[in-house]
Amino acid sequence: MTDNDISIRSIQHYLYCPHRWGLIEIDCAWTENYYVTKSDIMHERVHETGTYSSRAKKVYTAVSIYNDLPEYRLYGVADCLEINKGLYSLVEYKPTKPKTLDYNHDDLMQVFAQKICTDHVFGCVCEGYIYYADVKKRIKLPLCEEYAKYDRELKDLLAKMRENKKRGIIPPIRKGQKCSGCSMKDLCMPKLKKSKNLKDSIIELLENEE
Repeated sequence: MTDNDISIRSIQHYLYCPHRWGLIEIDCAWTENYYVTKSDIMHERVHETGTYSSRAKKVYTAVSIYNDLPEYRLYGVADCLEINKGLYSLVEYKPTKPKTLDYNHDDLMQVFAQKICTDHVFGCVCEGYIYYADVKKRIKLPLCEEYAKYDRELKDLLAKMRENKKRGIIPPIRKGQKCSGCSMKDLCMPKLKKSKNLKDSIIELLENEE
């Protein structure tokens, strides 16, 4: 593995919030909250099931995958890979379904990156699904139908991530970014005391870091 390789999990961080990604990848900062812990516990349970099979279907969990082609250089772990009569399907587990959408675009791109790696490793054309634990429902993703579109988006995203990392640039917080559920909120935007002006608060923060 080289500095040019990118993890699939890192892609998800960038899509959720480029600034959060920069804090994690460049500043090496990390903290957890309820939502992160809940997701980790759910994935641990998924991966505990191991490998099992029936007459027609084989199911593998926590499958290590990669794509070492120059335009990708990706690696990661797929929650679940099902093989049924020669058909390969990826299943990504998420704790909570979006209220007004069938799936989040960020999650779709995570599974698409998994597909790029799985197709490369196994020489297949796999489908992708997201399973939402709260509603116990599996949603099929249009990965094959919209392959060219998502492939362009992924390549553009990887180029931006590599350029930012190479230059040590932490992207700014996006306008309209939803930060309430982010585990990095307190590190990203520490609360400033109302009794002090902004300049004095920043000076105090810098002094505390020394």
